[in-house]
Amino acid sequence: MTAYNRAMYLPDAIASVLASTVTDLELVVVDDGSTDDTFAVARSFARTDPRVRVEVNDRNLGDYANRNRAATLARGRYLKYLDSDDVIYPHGLEVMTSAMDAFPEAGFGLSAVEDPSGPYPRCIGPRDIYLEHIRGFRHFDRSPGSAIIRRDVFEAAGGFSGRRMIGDMECWMRLARHHRLVKFPPGLMWTRSHEGRESQSGYALNYGRLRHEVFVEALAHPECPLSAAERDVFRHWLAGEGRRTRVRRWLSAINPFS
Repeated sequence: MTAYNRAMYLPDAIASVLASTVTDLELVVVDDGSTDDTFAVARSFARTDPRVRVEVNDRNLGDYANRNRAATLARGRYLKYLDSDDVIYPHGLEVMTSAMDAFPEAGFGLSAVEDPSGPYPRCIGPRDIYLEHIRGFRHFDRSPGSAIIRRDVFEAAGGFSGRRMIGDMECWMRLARHHRLVKFPPGLMWTRSHEGRESQSGYALNYGRLRHEVFVEALAHPECPLSAAERDVFRHWLAGEGRRTRVRRWLSAINPFS
C-alpha cells in the first residue's frame, strides 16, 4: 500500500486489509513523504497489529517508483496492491490467492468481466490474453488494485517502468508476453472516487494518447505473442475499426479459451 497525503482515507484502506478472511499476510505501507498525518495513521495500526509494517521515503518517489520500492520490502509469495484511498472486501484476498494457488504455472492474475462460457477462476496463455482484450475482456485496462502478481515474476520483469498513468497497463503487457494469466471475478474491491485521484487531474487528459502509444509499442515488440495477422487485426481495433464487420467476423472465428 503506497500512500501520499492520504490520512483521511488510510484508516478505511488499512482496516479493510486487516479484516480479510486470509490472515496469513503482511501489509507494507510506504509513505511517499506525506505532509499530512499519513505516517502517524499508519503507525497507529502497526502498534496494534504486527502484520503491518510502515516505511517512509526520504524523498517523494512518485506513484510507480514507490510501488516498486514497496515490492522490494515484501516477503510473501504474492504481491497485491491496494491504493490507500480504496477498500478491499473481506473475501477479496482469499479469492485472488486461492485462484493463483490453483494455477501455479501462472505469473499473475487479474479481475475480469464475467465469462459466459464458464465460471472462474480460469487460466489462459499469452496469445489469448491479448486476443481476449479486444474481445471485450479488456485485461490490460485493469488497475493495480485488480491484480495479484507472483513476486518472483514481478522482480524478473523489473517491476513497473514508471510511465505515468499507464505504467500498470504497460506492465501487464510485458508480463503477458511470457506468463499465463489467471482470471478471477470482478467486484473484489471498492474504488473511491474523489478529486484527489490522478484520474481527476489535468494530466489525465493525456491518457488516451499514452494508452495508444503503449499498445503500439507492445504490438511492435518482437516478443509479442500474436502472429503478424493477429497484430494487424489488433491495430485495426486500436484505430477504432473494431466495430467493422470484417474485424468482428475475424474475432468471432477465434476461440480465445483454447
